[in-house]
Amino acid sequence: MDSLKNKSVILTGAGTGIGRTTAKMLGEMGANVFIVGRRENLLIETVKEIEEAGGKGAYISADLEDGDAAANVANVAIQEFGNIQYLINNAGHSSKVRALRYVDKEDWQSVFNVNVEGVYRLTQAILPNMIKNKEGTIVTVSSMAAITPGLMGGIPYSSAKAAVAAMMTAMRQELREYGIRSCTIYPAEVDTPILDNRPLPPDAKARASMMQPEDIAEAILLCMRMPQRTIVQDLVVSPTILRDISEDMKIAKNLKSK
Repeated sequence: MDSLKNKSVILTGAGTGIGRTTAKMLGEMGANVFIVGRRENLLIETVKEIEEAGGKGAYISADLEDGDAAANVANVAIQEFGNIQYLINNAGHSSKVRALRYVDKEDWQSVFNVNVEGVYRLTQAILPNMIKNKEGTIVTVSSMAAITPGLMGGIPYSSAKAAVAAMMTAMRQELREYGIRSCTIYPAEVDTPILDNRPLPPDAKARASMMQPEDIAEAILLCMRMPQRTIVQDLVVSPTILRDISEDMKIAKNLKSK
């Protein structure tokens, strides 16, 4: 439990879902958690949960679709907590329109800006601090859609999550000699607010069979807490029982942009 005590973490997408749950668990371990998200009211609530759990919390409200804003997160976090040992790229964004035939260029670009460009800019900005200290762990939450791309995740989202996974693999080859660990997590369906953007938002019965945010938070913490000599390179996490998605696929195939 003490392996993350007083360690400093940047965590994106921390207002809800996986990010918020991970933030609270990091607080319980005594970490300094610098959280990022768009909605300030939710970030304030998350910081309160971190501190009530026993950690230190701080936040910045930033839209990671803006590359310059993403890069600036690193500078503000270093000013707040000094050296940063961990970066968790958790923020994600999907488009409601799933099919390549119908998705418009604005939606396509928006998905790539958050899931790829934002990760690239923030990661690049924090690397000098980690390299200087010869220690750093970067955990990026990709998606099962990167491994089995298609209409369920959506063509834009599947493509973006595959791109960011490739980025993490290439970065591991480039930077492991500096003590930088790069870990990629590939979750299947998780009951989080991002599901509300689906063509057919799952009902309570469907959500009951899915993984919960704490399941993925545990996977993130596993990557972080391994001894420095060891990297969890890729971690696939999925529900034990798979649900019927035939109706979801039918709607996703034919949904068009307005």
